[in-house]
Amino acid sequence: MIKIRGITFRLHPLFSLLMLLAVATGYFAELLTLFAIVLIHELGHVVCAKSFGWNVIRIELLPFGGVAETDDRGRSSSFQEAAVALAGPLQNAWMALFAVIMGKLGLWDSQWCGYFIKANAMIGLFNLLPILPLDGGKVMQALIGRWLPYYRTLVLCALVSLLLSLLLAAAALSGVRSGGVQLNLLAIALFLAYSNWFGYRHVSFRFVRFLMNREPVMERLIDRGTLAQPIVIYRYRTIAEIVRLFMRDKYHLVYILNDRGRIEAVLPEHKLLYAYFQLNRPGSAVSDVFVLE
Repeated sequence: MIKIRGITFRLHPLFSLLMLLAVATGYFAELLTLFAIVLIHELGHVVCAKSFGWNVIRIELLPFGGVAETDDRGRSSSFQEAAVALAGPLQNAWMALFAVIMGKLGLWDSQWCGYFIKANAMIGLFNLLPILPLDGGKVMQALIGRWLPYYRTLVLCALVSLLLSLLLAAAALSGVRSGGVQLNLLAIALFLAYSNWFGYRHVSFRFVRFLMNREPVMERLIDRGTLAQPIVIYRYRTIAEIVRLFMRDKYHLVYILNDRGRIEAVLPEHKLLYAYFQLNRPGSAVSDVFVLE
């Protein structure tokens, strides 16, 4: 484990075993190249995240890839999330292009160029699969969050990612009768499936964290001027049900209707958050918390 400028770089324990196997089988240079490609991929995420003011906790290199653990404090926009996610595969794109140029100039051996291009294509394209926590899954979540409430986005993306992870595992097992099981792909698919099952079980915790960081988001939206996104509900709906309709990049005004469909009150979203956290009444009907005219 190494710490540079507040960022922890950690190698998974299995890397040592892989290094020994690579030396024994004569593939040390190839493994070292993959190691460098994955590291540059993750550094792309880090540089982009830093540019948005995110906190970068650590970079961990796993036997089948890498993870840049960041913390946006729940305040990032959909655009920022997508940009940070795409910054990784973008590194693979320029590295592959660099290899093509080096090959054309005759500065790299054609076989080595082919391997380098293939490795970057494999890592970059695999990471673009719409499965969380891969880069493509994060882009999918950012895009869906532009049209759906954040809570529904979290649930939908976790379920889609879980389903695709299981399909990936099935694809890895498709050659079991012929003895062609892809063990690497199977291990990655099972890891992704477990990660997304765990993520689905903890959607509520992630959503509460989102709500806890709404205040600076609201301030940012209001400071630059924004069109309020209306939420129209009946007076018997609970505070918890209402806040689950909040969208990530929108500021909300909540219109409360009576049984005859007439507007009784218009509440800014910070009042709903006050009732949720400060009054500790998420399960109460909005009409029981606020005096409605």
